[in-house]
Amino acid sequence: MSRLSPGTLWRLCAVVTASAALVVAIGLLARDRFDPPYGIAGASAERGRVALAGYGCRTCHTIPGAGAFEPTVGPPLTGWSRRAVIAGELPNTPPNLERWITDPQGVEPGTAMPDTGVPASTARDISQYLYTLR
Repeated sequence: MSRLSPGTLWRLCAVVTASAALVVAIGLLARDRFDPPYGIAGASAERGRVALAGYGCRTCHTIPGAGAFEPTVGPPLTGWSRRAVIAGELPNTPPNLERWITDPQGVEPGTAMPDTGVPASTARDISQYLYTLR
Protein backbone atom coordinates (compact mmCIF):
# COMPACT_ATOMS: atom_id res chain seq x y z
CA MET A 1 0.00 0.00 0.00
CA SER A 2 1.44 3.37 -0.97
CA ARG A 3 1.44 6.44 1.20
CA LEU A 4 0.17 9.80 0.02
CA SER A 5 2.79 12.45 -0.41
CA PRO A 6 2.30 15.66 1.57
CA GLY A 7 1.52 17.55 -1.66
CA THR A 8 -1.13 14.99 -2.69
CA LEU A 9 -2.65 15.02 0.78
CA TRP A 10 -2.77 18.83 0.71
CA ARG A 11 -4.54 18.81 -2.70
CA LEU A 12 -7.00 16.17 -1.48
CA CYS A 13 -7.87 18.30 1.56
CA ALA A 14 -8.35 21.34 -0.67
CA VAL A 15 -10.71 19.42 -2.97
CA VAL A 16 -12.73 18.08 -0.02
CA THR A 17 -12.97 21.57 1.52
CA ALA A 18 -14.02 23.16 -1.77
CA SER A 19 -16.60 20.42 -2.33
CA ALA A 20 -18.07 20.94 1.13
CA ALA A 21 -18.27 24.70 0.54
CA LEU A 22 -20.04 24.09 -2.77
CA VAL A 23 -22.59 21.76 -1.11
CA VAL A 24 -23.31 24.37 1.57
CA ALA A 25 -23.71 27.13 -1.03
CA ILE A 26 -26.09 25.02 -3.12
CA GLY A 27 -28.10 24.19 0.00
CA LEU A 28 -28.43 27.87 0.90
CA LEU A 29 -29.52 28.76 -2.62
CA ALA A 30 -32.11 25.96 -2.64
CA ARG A 31 -33.41 27.07 0.76
CA ASP A 32 -33.85 30.63 -0.51
CA ARG A 33 -35.70 29.31 -3.56
CA PHE A 34 -38.43 27.90 -1.33
CA ASP A 35 -38.21 30.34 1.55
CA PRO A 36 -39.71 33.52 0.10
CA PRO A 37 -40.05 36.58 2.31
CA TYR A 38 -43.62 37.24 1.23
CA GLY A 39 -45.24 40.42 2.46
CA ILE A 40 -48.89 40.26 1.47
CA ALA A 41 -50.39 43.74 1.08
CA GLY A 42 -52.86 44.55 3.84
CA ALA A 43 -52.40 41.21 5.58
CA SER A 44 -51.58 40.65 9.23
CA ALA A 45 -49.74 37.56 10.43
CA GLU A 46 -51.18 38.07 13.93
CA ARG A 47 -54.77 38.19 12.62
CA GLY A 48 -53.95 35.09 10.59
CA ARG A 49 -52.65 33.23 13.64
CA VAL A 50 -55.86 34.03 15.53
CA ALA A 51 -58.02 33.10 12.52
CA LEU A 52 -56.39 29.66 12.28
CA ALA A 53 -57.90 28.85 15.67
CA GLY A 54 -61.22 30.52 14.92
CA TYR A 55 -61.81 28.55 11.73
CA GLY A 56 -60.83 25.25 13.34
CA CYS A 57 -57.70 24.72 11.25
CA ARG A 58 -55.80 23.28 14.19
CA THR A 59 -58.46 20.60 14.54
CA CYS A 60 -56.75 18.81 11.64
CA HIS A 61 -53.33 20.48 11.36
CA THR A 62 -50.41 20.98 13.71
CA ILE A 63 -49.68 24.71 13.47
CA PRO A 64 -46.76 26.25 15.36
CA GLY A 65 -47.87 29.18 17.49
CA ALA A 66 -51.58 28.53 17.01
CA GLY A 67 -52.28 26.06 19.80
CA ALA A 68 -50.89 23.01 21.51
CA PHE A 69 -52.82 20.42 19.51
CA GLU A 70 -50.95 17.80 17.51
CA PRO A 71 -53.66 16.23 15.35
CA THR A 72 -52.92 13.68 12.66
CA VAL A 73 -55.78 14.26 10.19
CA GLY A 74 -54.12 16.84 7.91
CA PRO A 75 -50.43 17.45 7.35
CA PRO A 76 -48.55 19.62 9.84
CA LEU A 77 -48.12 23.20 8.61
CA THR A 78 -44.66 23.54 10.14
CA GLY A 79 -42.07 25.04 7.81
CA TRP A 80 -44.80 26.21 5.43
CA SER A 81 -42.69 28.88 3.76
CA ARG A 82 -40.17 26.26 2.60
CA ARG A 83 -42.71 24.11 0.79
CA ALA A 84 -42.64 24.04 -2.99
CA VAL A 85 -46.26 23.06 -3.61
CA ILE A 86 -49.73 23.30 -2.12
CA ALA A 87 -51.98 20.22 -2.16
CA GLY A 88 -49.35 18.43 -4.21
CA GLU A 89 -50.05 20.47 -7.33
CA LEU A 90 -50.06 24.27 -6.97
CA PRO A 91 -46.84 26.28 -6.72
CA ASN A 92 -46.58 27.69 -3.19
CA THR A 93 -47.39 31.36 -3.82
CA PRO A 94 -49.68 33.71 -1.89
CA PRO A 95 -52.44 33.78 -4.56
CA ASN A 96 -52.46 29.98 -4.77
CA LEU A 97 -52.47 29.58 -1.00
CA GLU A 98 -55.34 32.05 -0.65
CA ARG A 99 -57.24 30.16 -3.38
CA TRP A 100 -56.61 26.85 -1.59
CA ILE A 101 -57.77 28.23 1.77
CA THR A 102 -60.99 29.77 0.37
CA ASP A 103 -61.94 26.98 -2.07
CA PRO A 104 -60.03 23.72 -1.54
CA GLN A 105 -62.74 21.64 -3.21
CA GLY A 106 -62.54 23.89 -6.28
CA VAL A 107 -58.79 23.30 -6.47
CA GLU A 108 -58.89 19.57 -5.77
CA PRO A 109 -62.39 18.05 -5.81
CA GLY A 110 -62.74 15.34 -3.19
CA THR A 111 -59.83 16.53 -1.07
CA ALA A 112 -60.11 15.92 2.66
CA MET A 113 -59.67 19.68 3.19
CA PRO A 114 -63.18 21.02 3.78
CA ASP A 115 -64.59 24.32 2.56
CA THR A 116 -64.56 26.29 5.81
CA GLY A 117 -66.09 29.55 4.62
CA VAL A 118 -62.90 31.58 5.11
CA PRO A 119 -63.34 34.94 3.33
CA ALA A 120 -60.59 36.22 1.01
CA SER A 121 -59.39 38.91 3.43
CA THR A 122 -58.97 36.34 6.22
CA ALA A 123 -57.26 33.93 3.80
CA ARG A 124 -54.68 36.68 3.14
CA ASP A 125 -54.06 37.00 6.88
CA ILE A 126 -53.78 33.23 7.32
CA SER A 127 -51.41 33.06 4.35
CA GLN A 128 -49.25 35.82 5.83
CA TYR A 129 -48.99 33.87 9.08
CA LEU A 130 -48.17 30.59 7.33
CA TYR A 131 -45.35 32.27 5.41
CA THR A 132 -43.74 33.19 8.75
CA LEU A 133 -43.34 29.45 9.50
CA ARG A 134 -39.81 28.58 8.50
